[in-house]
Amino acid sequence: MPQDQPLSAVSPVLHELRAGTHTRHVALEKRLPFFSDTLDLECYKRLMSAYYGFYHELENRLQHSPWMTHGFDLHARFKTPALRQDLQALGVRIQSLALCAALPVLHSPASVLGVLYVLEGATLGGNVLRKQISERLGLDAHNGCAFLYVYGADTGRQWKAFMDFLGSAPLDAQARGEAVQAACSTFSCFEQWLERQEVLL
Repeated sequence: MPQDQPLSAVSPVLHELRAGTHTRHVALEKRLPFFSDTLDLECYKRLMSAYYGFYHELENRLQHSPWMTHGFDLHARFKTPALRQDLQALGVRIQSLALCAALPVLHSPASVLGVLYVLEGATLGGNVLRKQISERLGLDAHNGCAFLYVYGADTGRQWKAFMDFLGSAPLDAQARGEAVQAACSTFSCFEQWLERQEVLL
């Protein structure tokens, strides 16, 4: 997750989320094949297909969760449409893709925030990956790489807006713990799903 502010300058929940998910985040990052010599177009298609199977189901669960936080425009931050656009551009038959059933449990507003933290942080990190995919595979937002640049030039502004939203949430120590637990679960569920889809290093 991005370390764009000293921990002393961020909200308690963001501080705890960063610290609590660091190990899982780094472990997953090392296994993603974006910077691997083995990454080719076929590998990228399989990777994005696996991402679709996870994001489609998780965003659907968020959308229908009674714990979804009011005042947060979830629809404006959906990543599934960009993934669908990429896969169609790459010639992948979306109807035949596997969908993930083992997802983080949403049982409180704090758990929703923990999941959103992982999804929004991954979107910010997509900027670096986008450049790699552009150089390696010649893809851009129009022919298979929209997901990694889903917010376009607004990526930084969207992350700051989310951090402000997260920092304004009235979370006590127990709720912050729930947010961290949900964020860790999101990383774990995602890694296990990608493992089952055989797209990790």
